[in-house]
Amino acid sequence: ARPCFVGEWSPWSGCADQCKPTTRVRRRSVQQEPQNGGAPCPPLEERAGCLEYSTPQGQDCGHTYVPAFITTSAFNKERTRQATSPHWSTHTEDAGYCMEFKTESLTPHCALENRPLTRWMQYLREGYTVCVDCQPPAMNSVSLRCSGDGLDSDGNQTLHWQAIGNPRCQGTWKKVRRVDQCSCPAVHSFIFI
Repeated sequence: ARPCFVGEWSPWSGCADQCKPTTRVRRRSVQQEPQNGGAPCPPLEERAGCLEYSTPQGQDCGHTYVPAFITTSAFNKERTRQATSPHWSTHTEDAGYCMEFKTESLTPHCALENRPLTRWMQYLREGYTVCVDCQPPAMNSVSLRCSGDGLDSDGNQTLHWQAIGNPRCQGTWKKVRRVDQCSCPAVHSFIFI
């Protein structure tokens, strides 16, 4: 009996499409077919998920498919003191912007949080308008945007968020608008990570 022999995998292809979740593929070919009841050939094709964040022209895209990772805005006071990246000027206070979202759904895990640093999750509720601040160092120093900010959304698209500190506390919201300064109550004020 002679088993099947296959060659090496090809390199992974690029994403099948830009700006939305899709797949890439790699293949290998049969070098020798099995004979006389030899071991059959293994799979000749593998697929994996991928997402390209730029168009062929180099435009930024695809951010609406990435969840927003958030934490309480109280953390920002600590972070501002530590944001000393060489990419940023000393006037990082003015560099950011604020996104307002209307929460649509959230998992029950958010309400169960009672540890001191994650207690802020208890205040997440459906149907409320919340503010999420985009500040360095969460802001990309080239695009000047935060991952998951929903800026590309028309307001009807359901976007995803996830709480930092408890991956099971997550949910959906819709973009309301972008503003220069956040003006939500403290319990409904968050920052992108």
